[in-house]
Amino acid sequence: MAEQLTSTSSVKDQVSPEEWSLRVDLAAAYRLVALYGWDDLIFTHLSARIPGPEHHFLINDYTLMFEEMTASSLVRIDLDGAKVGDGPGAVNRAGFVIHSAIHAAREDATAVIHLHTPQGQAVSAMKEGLLPFTQTAMIAHHDVAYHDHEGIADELGERERIVADLGDRNALILRNHGTLTVGNSVAEAFLRMYFLERACEAQVLMLGAGRDGLNPPSAHAVETVRAQVRSPQSRVIAEKVAWPALLRKLDRIDPGYRD
Repeated sequence: MAEQLTSTSSVKDQVSPEEWSLRVDLAAAYRLVALYGWDDLIFTHLSARIPGPEHHFLINDYTLMFEEMTASSLVRIDLDGAKVGDGPGAVNRAGFVIHSAIHAAREDATAVIHLHTPQGQAVSAMKEGLLPFTQTAMIAHHDVAYHDHEGIADELGERERIVADLGDRNALILRNHGTLTVGNSVAEAFLRMYFLERACEAQVLMLGAGRDGLNPPSAHAVETVRAQVRSPQSRVIAEKVAWPALLRKLDRIDPGYRD
């Protein structure tokens, strides 16, 4: 059984270096979500699976705003939603249902990010979903799946349907609800969410000008971008270039996530 986490001040001393590094990255992602204005008070979730056979994962303390999240304040839970350890923090059931489903089913899903932004919700309510009409949308479009809304996600039975609809893709538009991405790392999941959210924002803006005046890209262009972003270099860019740059930005303006 994992070690008991008895106080936030000593969490770093009680966990492995690998878990602490994961905690720092996930807390950074929470702060970055707040920085970009993607948060929805306390009502969305980011999670990361801790290395090991237990499939434990980290999720937010439901009592904290995203701008308050720290590496120590993240809550460790198991696939049944039970807290591991007796430290402080509360867990939202809907967050547990969605995130546990994906962490349990996808070994490559180290990190899962779920948002309720206005632009993400707007595209989730459009029949056609995400349109590959901008370069940013083309980057995301090929990897997007869809899951129909079933109400607030508090029923365990929905987990099977979420997993089935996601399949082997790395982004999910939850119809009439919001957006979700997965990644082998927090960095990869975050960059996928960045492109998906930017694509949704651009789509809302361009449709405001009317559908008739749009310039659809050629099928060749869409396929070319698809091939380009599926290369192994994309992961390197996320983890070795974009993420370190984002952490430097955060360290300049909001370094408390490392506590």
